[in-house]
Amino acid sequence: MCWNKSSAFAPVGLALHGPATHKIVRTLGDAAHILIKDWPSDEGEEYVAAVKACVDAISGQIAPEQFREALLRAADEAGIAALTVVRR
Repeated sequence: MCWNKSSAFAPVGLALHGPATHKIVRTLGDAAHILIKDWPSDEGEEYVAAVKACVDAISGQIAPEQFREALLRAADEAGIAALTVVRR
């Protein structure tokens, strides 16, 4: 399974709080790491939905773009600024 190399969704820049302040989520692997290690709180309905969506995207049950939408909702819930990263 090559889920860590998937970049089927537009990258998202996140302005987190604490030592890992700015992150760019390019792959499902990046997202899984950030959700588990760097997210400011493991509470919240949208956070839980994003974690589930990440697992579902990794296992191919949903499209990575659907996960991206869940990630953006979780960021909004947590007060994390999220920006679409434009590729050159």
